Amino acid sequence: MKRRDFLAGTGLLGAALPLGLTSTFASSCSGNTKKGKVPSLSAEELGMYSFVESAPDGKPLKAALLGCGSRGTGAATQFLAAGPNVSIVALADVFPDRMAECRKILVEQSNNPVADANCFLGFDAYKKAMEADGGVDVVLICTPTHFHPEQFKAAVEAGKHVFIEKPAAVDPTGIRTVLAAAKVAASKGLTVITGNQRRHRRDYWEAYQQICNGIIGEVVAATAHWNTGGGWNRFRRPEWTDMEYCIRNWFNIKWLSGDHILDQTVHNIDIATWFMGKRPAHAVGYGGCARRESGDIFDFFSIDYVYDDNKRMLASARQISGCDSNVSERILGAKGVALLNDENNIEIVDYSGNTLWKYDYANKPVRNPYEQEHIHLVESIRLNKKINQAEDLAYSTQVAILGRESAYTGKPYTWEEMMSSNLRYGPTEYALGPVKEYQEGTISVPGIPSRNG
Repeated sequence: MKRRDFLAGTGLLGAALPLGLTSTFASSCSGNTKKGKVPSLSAEELGMYSFVESAPDGKPLKAALLGCGSRGTGAATQFLAAGPNVSIVALADVFPDRMAECRKILVEQSNNPVADANCFLGFDAYKKAMEADGGVDVVLICTPTHFHPEQFKAAVEAGKHVFIEKPAAVDPTGIRTVLAAAKVAASKGLTVITGNQRRHRRDYWEAYQQICNGIIGEVVAATAHWNTGGGWNRFRRPEWTDMEYCIRNWFNIKWLSGDHILDQTVHNIDIATWFMGKRPAHAVGYGGCARRESGDIFDFFSIDYVYDDNKRMLASARQISGCDSNVSERILGAKGVALLNDENNIEIVDYSGNTLWKYDYANKPVRNPYEQEHIHLVESIRLNKKINQAEDLAYSTQVAILGRESAYTGKPYTWEEMMSSNLRYGPTEYALGPVKEYQEGTISVPGIPSRNG
């Protein structure tokens, strides 16, 4: 199925934008300074969110948490701190020990007990949690990425507001599910906040405003980097089945995480895609495995994204201890470059090194974005400010998938090829037993198709 046919079939072509959201691909700063035209766009016109310290009070908001691991537990406590009159009323996970630890932390840190009757275990637990006694208004999706599309679709069909962690999916099949559900969420007036937390930083938003107003001229290129030391591992125990091992070590398992270019570098790719305001036409990438301790994902990637006007984005990802670290984005324009990062030193300089603009951290402190995104979630619901970030997350994830598949195979891929691809990772049925789709150590080898997929 071609991308345009899919979008037309789901009503995504020509869809109106939700209020309060500037769509990545509907609004571009890159062309705003052509032919001498210099706009003057306000924060409100660009769709900047508010950056209040706490969401307003209002009717009780009851949430179900899907995924009780460390990220899910963290998201739950951040939701509970977002504003008054919110609670976690239901939990869903596969493993009892993860749920027990989550329940303990919710009581100790947030004084939020969850009733036994609303704690659900198993691969269908997410459905039961959404129907928990007492009702659920919000669903927090913090499971391994493979499960995001179907859980997001189910939450939207149930009429729930959603927080969904990044990335959106691990493959093009999942991306199409998310895009279709995003359209349904918009038609129902649901809030969807996503875990690409840089979009919830005021310094990033003000830099975006400066670029849209022409401070560096026409945007011509970007870089996106998440290069750090080795990630976490869970080594297999004899009593674990294939499925239990995969889920407990999900970050290192391709069918569950989509590889670290999705799980981590999607943050940086999302910013570069947002600021450039367009999707790449094709990508050529490379990568490989040098020191991976477990699982079947790569240690490093380097992707050259090419746009239809010959503009470029370079994305790199590395997880190898003892090497240089670089987590940042650069937006290059005709007259200067925006130096972006999450270390509270965002600035824009010209090519002689002169500062053109610098964010005022002394007078406008940047709140922890993991907290700010949940404030935006509650605020959006209570003030009826429609925010739906699902489409932007889906497209940024698809940019990462495009680069990953090129690196895996050693072949160039176009955006249209990837959007219409039937590629799908992982099993279609779930049980705590064998997983024929996974074999330890079977890592993709560029140039050998049988080793990929």
